Parts: sequence; structure tokens; C-alpha cells
Amino acid sequence: MSLSDIVIPDLKGLAVLITGASTGIGAALARAFARQGCMVGLHYNSSTEAAHAVAKEIEDAGGSVFVVKGDATKSDEMRRVVDETARTFGRLDGLINNAGGMVARVLYENMSDEHYDAVMDLNARSVLATSHAALPHLKKQGGFIIHTSSVAARTGGTAGSGPYGSSKAFVEAVGKGMALEFGKYGIRVNSVAPGYIATPFQDRYALPGQEQQVAKAVPLGRVGTAEDCVGTFLFLASNTLSGYITGQMIDVNGGQLMP
Repeated sequence: MSLSDIVIPDLKGLAVLITGASTGIGAALARAFARQGCMVGLHYNSSTEAAHAVAKEIEDAGGSVFVVKGDATKSDEMRRVVDETARTFGRLDGLINNAGGMVARVLYENMSDEHYDAVMDLNARSVLATSHAALPHLKKQGGFIIHTSSVAARTGGTAGSGPYGSSKAFVEAVGKGMALEFGKYGIRVNSVAPGYIATPFQDRYALPGQEQQVAKAVPLGRVGTAEDCVGTFLFLASNTLSGYITGQMIDVNGGQLMP
């Protein structure tokens, strides 16, 4: 049995916004939530062709999807993305803050204010702004927020990815703080920290030989795929499966790190 054969009944009919959903983990999540019968808000910024290709797959399979463009580093644009999605579907039940990136590999000793701002705006400010915009919609009936973190938040990252790892550690802390605040509204907030996942992100930022090195080192003997992450997000989205789980961070890394 594959994940596509599994049905989680309480997800059907939910309106879920997934940021950074044109490629990689985000695209896999968009497909998976659509298969569960969710109405999917598919956010993207620069990858127009890829976003619409994923949307077409969903529509061809009978799913419901709304494609919305917005710069994740701009708070006003992400507020618009949230509001347009909620208006299109008539509600918003879940938010997955998946948009993010390394921007560039820069050592701490070489880091500039400009690089710091770029990394933090993309990975940290975007989570705050998007979650803040989603809160009024989620408060109406309760729901969930899931942040995508990274194994780099736990390890400090590899050469030049330290600022990225630090921004993801911030995201994990934000998840705990939001869980404390939002629980009274029936909103659960959790985070997922993928390890080395073979996606366009790694195609762009991986160090030479890093994939092979990780594959040899992890207990499961391979690097991860975007689909390896999907089940954890579905689990955290389902009130039936994880209704008493909030403020947690789940590692999906094949044993790459065992905190």
C-alpha cells in the first residue's frame, strides 16, 4: 500500500494554504492534500510554470486548487495571499508555512546585514506574517498551522548554511510560542524538520558530494524524497490523528540526526 491509497476522512473538505508549493516538498504536499479532498491554496513566487503544472495535475485528478503568487519576503503580499485563498474557498482551515530557502551559502565570518535580512525575511518574517494573516480565518472554526523547519536548525548547518539553520531554529521557537498562544482558539501549531531531502533546493545548494555522504551515513542508507515528508504533515493536519499534539517538532531525516 502506498500513501496515495490512504484516506484520512477528517481532512476532506478542508481549505489548506501551502506556501512555497511549486516544487519539492511543497509540491508533494499540494498533491497529497488534494488527494485527501482538501481545497488547496498553492502559493508560489518565481516558479510560475512549475506551479501551474502542479495545479494542472491536481485539477486533472479532480482536485480543487487555487494558484496564488506572492513574494514571501513581503508581509503585505503574504497577507494578500492568505486573504485571497480564504475568500476563494470561503474559509481557511490550515496553513503550511513551507516557503523558504538558503539564499546563498555564506559563512558567518563573511555575513553581511544584507544577507541576514534576505535570509530572515524569507524564512522567518514570512512565517510570522503569513501566520498572523491566517489567524483571524483559523479562529473562526479552529485549525492547524505547520511550519517547515530543517535539520540545520538542530545541527547549525554545514559550511555557509549557518544563517539558514539559525533562521529555521527561529521558526521552531515561533512554533512553540504560537502553540502556547493559539491553543485557546482550537488551533494546533507544530513543525516538521526534514533532513537531506533530494529536491531542487539541494540541487541548488548542496555541497559537492554531500548527497552521497549523507546517504552512506544515515541508518536507512539513503537520502530522503519529498514524498517521505508527506505523511508527517498529513498526520499533523488531521485532528483525528494528532488532535492532542501541539508545540512539537518532528524530525524526518532517516536517522541523520537523533536528538
